[in-house]
Amino acid sequence: MIFFRKILFPFSLIYGLITFFRNYLFDIGVFKSYSFEIPIIAVGNLSVGGTGKTPQIEYLIRLLQPYYRVATLSRGYKRHSKGFVLASKDTNAKDLGDEPFQYFCKFPTIQVAVDADRKNGIEKLMTLPNPPQIILLDDAFQHRKVNAGFYILLTAYNELYCNDFVLPTGNLREFGKGAKRANLIIVTKCPENITEETQQKIKKEINLNVPIFFTAIEYDEHVFSKTKRLSIKHILQTPKVLLAGIAKPEPFFELLKTDNDVILKYKDHHDFSETDLISIKSQACDKIIITTEKDYARLADNIPSESLFYLPIKSKFVSNSNEFNSMIEGYIKKSSIAKNEIED
Repeated sequence: MIFFRKILFPFSLIYGLITFFRNYLFDIGVFKSYSFEIPIIAVGNLSVGGTGKTPQIEYLIRLLQPYYRVATLSRGYKRHSKGFVLASKDTNAKDLGDEPFQYFCKFPTIQVAVDADRKNGIEKLMTLPNPPQIILLDDAFQHRKVNAGFYILLTAYNELYCNDFVLPTGNLREFGKGAKRANLIIVTKCPENITEETQQKIKKEINLNVPIFFTAIEYDEHVFSKTKRLSIKHILQTPKVLLAGIAKPEPFFELLKTDNDVILKYKDHHDFSETDLISIKSQACDKIIITTEKDYARLADNIPSESLFYLPIKSKFVSNSNEFNSMIEGYIKKSSIAKNEIED
């Protein structure tokens, strides 16, 4: 596989130059970017999947929803619907995509919308009877049509963007220079005991004059079904099926697996077919099934609730969380002041 990627290096150069030229046209104004008065925070990455966008969006929701009307806007990857869709009690994972549906289920007081055209999605949100005061753009670092007020770039600890290359030789969607658009960078999926020395080494590798933070994944001590919860200690003693259809699921499996478990691994955002569901139920037999939150969003209506559990995760700052929170709050207050001055 590595050899095959290397021989595709010429195609990586072509792809990288195309994305570079596209960004250049946005930078000089040939392609138009649209700005909005409302504070907009874009969370994204340079690489393809697996950097922890969903836990980081959820962190921001928890930080902001007590004080503001918050909306999330995603493209709704692999959803079965088209155009703008606002989450309601009648929508499901097929309408929204798994990640937006997860936001909707966990945070019922916020507005959750999907639209591949983020400009159109923002405009639709702002026409609602009770429009949001802040919009979180999910996976929108390359969506240059909207000029967000604040950009958060994520890069995984074991796969730093600065040590990678563009597709198909590497996993980047554009050259690493695109990171210069970020207001701050978060190195995700770090070991909880990452040393200050290692943090400084990574900052030197990234070599950008923006704040750089470090987060780890925090796993819940329980798994949950619709009606029950079980402790991790309990399920480690229980034969079970572990199922994941996410990018880089290895930490999930490593945390929960024992020798007697059935391991089912699917591609990221897998759309479970009827054949898949029959196979899963057959292999589970009388065992419980434990999956990720994203996969639970797609499976909950198709597998008996007493059999299906999910493991919640959170993004946890290794240090300096107050500094990060202050940067976000400072941007929002500054944007709000500017908006009020325009209105006055």
